[in-house]
Amino acid sequence: MYKMHYDSPLGILTLESDGEALTGLRFEDCLEDDEPLDWEDEDLPVFRQARQWLDSYFDAQAPDFTPPLRLEGTPFRKRVWEILQTIPFGGTLTYGEIAAQIAAERGIPKMSAQAVGGAVSQNPIALIIPCHRVVGADGSLTGYAGGLDRKAWLLEMERPPKLH
Repeated sequence: MYKMHYDSPLGILTLESDGEALTGLRFEDCLEDDEPLDWEDEDLPVFRQARQWLDSYFDAQAPDFTPPLRLEGTPFRKRVWEILQTIPFGGTLTYGEIAAQIAAERGIPKMSAQAVGGAVSQNPIALIIPCHRVVGADGSLTGYAGGLDRKAWLLEMERPPKLH
């Protein structure tokens, strides 16, 4: 496993890789206490691609590519994370909308929005898999591993400028 950091407008991000694909992207101050914070920066191709993606993103531009990702999780979590990747820059979905989509795909009448919330909360690759774009049924900002202040900042940064 390789790690490096990226200085973002919202704090230091920790990037993790298996050497070929990005396996993690999290705010450093949200890492578990038992995780080591010391590492040597590795200039892997996937880290260069992730930095390029983050530079575009924090310049309020929708990146036109995705660095290679490798996700570990249950089939349900992976499907939720796939759906998150379809939410466009500046857009949002509710937990219920994601649950309804999965229920329709499975041919079942209903899926738990809380189960979707659990999968969203386990997203290992923040920003690129945009879990910050998932909101409550009434449009309210709910849970975000990076903190609700960051979620609000990210959603505001993604909004198109208002015309007068």
